Amino acid sequence: MFSSLLIGLREGLEAALVVSILVAFLVKTDRRAALRWVWPGITIAVLLSIGIGAVLTYTTAQLSFEQQELLGGSLSIVAVVFVTAMIFWMRKASRSIAAELRGKMDEAIAVGPLAVFLLSFLAVGREGLETAVFFYATVQSAQGGTTQPLIGFAIGIVAAVIIAYLLYRGAVRFDLGKFFKITGVLLVFVAAGVLGYGLHDLQEAAFLPGLHTFAFDASSAIPEDSWYGALLKGIFNYSQQTTVLQAVAWVAYIAIVLPLFLRRTTPKPALVGAKE
Repeated sequence: MFSSLLIGLREGLEAALVVSILVAFLVKTDRRAALRWVWPGITIAVLLSIGIGAVLTYTTAQLSFEQQELLGGSLSIVAVVFVTAMIFWMRKASRSIAAELRGKMDEAIAVGPLAVFLLSFLAVGREGLETAVFFYATVQSAQGGTTQPLIGFAIGIVAAVIIAYLLYRGAVRFDLGKFFKITGVLLVFVAAGVLGYGLHDLQEAAFLPGLHTFAFDASSAIPEDSWYGALLKGIFNYSQQTTVLQAVAWVAYIAIVLPLFLRRTTPKPALVGAKE
């Protein structure tokens, strides 16, 4: 549930911030008429994302066990790619996203209503697609139905909408850069767990070898049905019987991605004569 809440909060806040930036720009520049094209684009993007998540989550029951595991493992790896790209992109874009979106909206208004609609749809739809795929991967790894992941996502998204609205109204202020950095670190560990679980699915589908070659078996020391085992599973996708492939992938992902994410970046010097 924690990992679902975290991804719902992170993705929901990104999408909500995009919406608030676009709306605020149109309101402050006295171009409210364009809002009638923004809201349909956002609505369709949200509905499409929900539809994709529902289709992925509830139609796999028609597949055989091996097909379910193959699909689940493949989408888990896709989700890890999405989340990894997202945390690095937001680290880079968190300071410039507002100016970038305003510029794109300015250009879209000059082109026409359809461009405004498409910009709104694509800006929110990208976040929605990532959320749908990650939701499916989280449901698969939960192994206990969809209730807890769904509750976690719902809480995270509602909290994100509230935070974005308060930011839009100027009621609260906080460092978005630090927020995305902290949640980014947590998501690195969540993504590592999803990667390990996805590889295990592919092993169960007989697509990858080593299903019965364990790095460790902690069934007696840290059973998954204990409160601490459930906590570890909820945050890090802990598996009491972890294969060598899972363990190596988890460690390698953390060892590579976390230092790269935490690496201090220095801003590039502005080019002489470049436009502001």
